[in-house]
Amino acid sequence: MSDAKHQHDHGPRGHHHHGLVQRGAEAGRLKWVLVITALFMIAEVVGGLLSGSLALLADSGHMFTDVGALALSLFAMRIAQRPPNTKRTFGYVRLEILAALVNGATLLLIACMIVIEAWQRLRDPVAIDGTIMLGVATLGLGVNIVGALLLHSHAHDNLNVRGAYLHVLGDLLGSVGAIAAGIIVLTTGWMPADAIISVVIALLILVSAWKLVREATDVLLESVPAHIDMDRVLESLSGIDGLDEIHDVHVWTLTSGFVAISAHGVIDDPTDHSRVLNEVRELVASHGIDHVTFQIEMRRLYQIPTVEGVR
Repeated sequence: MSDAKHQHDHGPRGHHHHGLVQRGAEAGRLKWVLVITALFMIAEVVGGLLSGSLALLADSGHMFTDVGALALSLFAMRIAQRPPNTKRTFGYVRLEILAALVNGATLLLIACMIVIEAWQRLRDPVAIDGTIMLGVATLGLGVNIVGALLLHSHAHDNLNVRGAYLHVLGDLLGSVGAIAAGIIVLTTGWMPADAIISVVIALLILVSAWKLVREATDVLLESVPAHIDMDRVLESLSGIDGLDEIHDVHVWTLTSGFVAISAHGVIDDPTDHSRVLNEVRELVASHGIDHVTFQIEMRRLYQIPTVEGVR
């Protein structure tokens, strides 16, 4: 005799409806950032080519990928809002994690390309027009600050938005670096400053991108979320009166903000059923898990009584 019960009211569909308002706000901000980034990208590519600056070209090339990254994030967010169906019972919410993984991998590639190009520039210096470089980089900084401010508030809770945010933040660093390089070139004429600053920026991008890729991969591998202490969860469950032999415990993230747990447990007294389930739900919620599927199993099979006790 066993009984399985879902101890959340909405499941994936409920999560879908609950997240529509939040995703709508995020999508609106992503759209604005996409528009201003695309417009400035054109100006920065031209400025980079005219000035011959690697810092600017690296920044404009990165901004070009930003347009693709923002478009990908926006597309994934839109598709992820489609409701679950009989074929895809969780809907398309994992698309946002895939978009974050692609954006993170792209950032890693960009950082490596910048380092390679910088090395070549150091071996074979190129003349740089510091004035054009400084002017375009300053405009770029303004655009990137606006983009970063628009996305910052949503970047912590949503991996997809964080992927887009890191692209913009990388650009912001690129603009700061290009400004610094422009000032050094204009005041001292020391051309290697451009390539050296580019490498520093690339390394900063590399660290953030690696973290994003690692987190997205953890979600796709259905690892236990970093903020969940599995030992503490198991210890807490073991402390519930009447609940024994807890097994088949799985905790995973379906998408940003959707942490789930499934597990089995054994009880002796069938009258404990509802109480145990309620305690399980409240306990795991205190650990930051709201989506619970917990199956109760009876330790003994109770015999069905027959007429007049005849066996």
